[in-house]
Amino acid sequence: MKKIPQSNYASALKTIQDLKAKFGNSWDVIQPEHVARMAAQNQFKTGLDIAKYTAAIMRKDMAEYDADASKFTQSLGCWHGFVAQQKMISVKKHHKTTNKKYLYLSGWMVAALRSEFGPLPDQSMHEKTAVPALIAEIYDFLRQADAIELNDLFRRQANGEDVQDDIDNFETHIVPIIADIDAGFGNEEATYLLAKKMIQAGACAIQIENQVSDAKQCGHQDGKVTVPHEDFIAKLNAVRYAFLELGVDDGIIVARTDSEGAGLTQKLPVSKETGDLASQYLSFVDAEEITIQDAKEDDILLKRNGKLMRPKRLPNGLYKFKEGSNIDRVVLDCITSLQNGADLLWIETPTPNVKQIAHMMNRVREVVPNAKLVYNNSPSFNWTLNFRNQAYDDMLAEGENMTAYDRNNLMDVQYDGTELSFRADEKIKTFQMDGAKEAGIFHHLITLPTYHTTALHMNDLTEGYFGAEGMLAYVKHVQREEIRKNVACVKHQRMAGSDLGDDHKTFFAGDNALKAGGEKNTSNQFNTNDNLSEVKKKLSVVA
Repeated sequence: MKKIPQSNYASALKTIQDLKAKFGNSWDVIQPEHVARMAAQNQFKTGLDIAKYTAAIMRKDMAEYDADASKFTQSLGCWHGFVAQQKMISVKKHHKTTNKKYLYLSGWMVAALRSEFGPLPDQSMHEKTAVPALIAEIYDFLRQADAIELNDLFRRQANGEDVQDDIDNFETHIVPIIADIDAGFGNEEATYLLAKKMIQAGACAIQIENQVSDAKQCGHQDGKVTVPHEDFIAKLNAVRYAFLELGVDDGIIVARTDSEGAGLTQKLPVSKETGDLASQYLSFVDAEEITIQDAKEDDILLKRNGKLMRPKRLPNGLYKFKEGSNIDRVVLDCITSLQNGADLLWIETPTPNVKQIAHMMNRVREVVPNAKLVYNNSPSFNWTLNFRNQAYDDMLAEGENMTAYDRNNLMDVQYDGTELSFRADEKIKTFQMDGAKEAGIFHHLITLPTYHTTALHMNDLTEGYFGAEGMLAYVKHVQREEIRKNVACVKHQRMAGSDLGDDHKTFFAGDNALKAGGEKNTSNQFNTNDNLSEVKKKLSVVA
C-alpha cells in the first residue's frame, strides 16, 4: 500500500515558500511548515485521485493472485464512514498493513440503513444518489484517519521524538472499495450516469448484476428476473465508458450473475442467426411443443429444432426458464461477461460450498483460464448448519457411525463439542483459503457484517444496562474493553478530530486560538493506559 514519500512534504514546503515570496508581506503569517504538514496529512485531494490509486492496487493484487492463489483479498461491508474508518484503523493495528484488505459497499445495507424513505428491502427502491454519497463519506472518514494519525506523529516530532521514519513510511488508510450499483438503476444511460458519480466519489471497482432493474431482488431471495446478455453487455459498456471518460483506465468491473437462483426472464431477445447469444438465451426458455391449430390468439411462439414451441408464460407476463438450466446459464453469463469487458465475476449461490463453486468456475476457466471470482460470504447462509451438513456427509462417506447425530437437528448446542462440530468449524475456518485455491475466488467479502454486529452489541448492552447491571454493563463490556484493547475511539474527541482541529486553529490564529485540549479536557483520564504502558516498558528494560 502507498507510503507518503518525503518529497510530498518537501515539495509543498518549497511551493509555499515561493508563493510567500511572490505575494509579499500579506502572507507573512502563513507558515510553510504548517501548510506542508497539512498537505502531507491529506495526500488524496479528490475522489478521482482515490479511484486511480486504488484501481492500481487492485490490478496489482489480481496479477499476484494469478501467480499465487494463496494471495487472495478480503473485505467487510460498511454502511457508514465511521464503521469503515474503525475497520481500517483496526486492520493497521492488528495486522500492521492494509495490504489486500478492501472495503465493500453493499446495496442491501444502503437500502436498509441509508435511504431517506427509511428501512427498505434490497429491491433498488432506495435513492441511487445514496450510493455515491456513502462512497464519498467513507473516504472522508478514511482521509481523516490519515490526518489524525499523521498529526499525532508531527506532534511527537515537535516534542523532540525521532519519528521521521514513521512519517516517511506512513501507510494510508485509503484502500479499494468494491461498490454495488445493483442492476444499474435504469437503462444503460442511467447506469453510466450513476457509475460516473460513484467513480468521482472514489470507487475503483463497480459491481453490477444481470437482473431487471425495476424488478431487482436480493440475491438470496426468490423472484429474481434476469435480462438477456445484450442488455447486460450494454451496461458493462456504460460502466467502462464512465471509467475511461474520467481517466480511471484501470477501473474494475465486477459482473454478477443471479442465474443460479433466477428462474424468470422479462424479455425474449431477438436472434439474428442460430447459435448467437440471443439464440443461446432463448434455448433455456421453457416451452411446450404445439401445432399452429393449438395456438391461441396473441400467443408468442418460437421455432426450435424445426418444431413450433410456445414459451411458458406467467400471468404477469414473465417467462420461465427450464428446470435444471441454472448452472449452464451461470457459466454462459460468466464467459460472456468476461468476453465483453468485465474483469471479475460474482456468482450468487444458495449455500457456501467450495466444490459447487469450483464446478462452475472450472467450466468458465476452460474458456477464460484466468477467470476470477468475487464471492459473497453471506450472512444469509446458515454457516453452522451448512458446514455441519457437509461434515456429516464426509463422515458418513468415511464409514463413521453417525447414529449419535440427529440429521434434522444439527444446529443443537449438544453437538458443539463433538467431532462433527470440530470438522465443520475447521471447514469454515479454511473456507476462504480453500475457495481461493480450488474455486478461483480472488476476493472474499461479507456483505452485512456490521449490520449484524451493531444489532448484536445493542442486544447485549441493553440487556444489562436496563437490567441489574445498570451502568456497569457499559463500563465492563464496552469502555473497559476499549481501554484494555487500545481501541482508537476510546478517546472519541480525538477520533472526531479535536486534536487535529486544535493544531489547525493554532496555525490559523496563533496564540489567540481557543483550543479544546488542556488540563480540563476529560479525555486526559484515558492517558492512564499510555502511562502504564510506559512504566511497563521501563520495568522490562530494568529486568
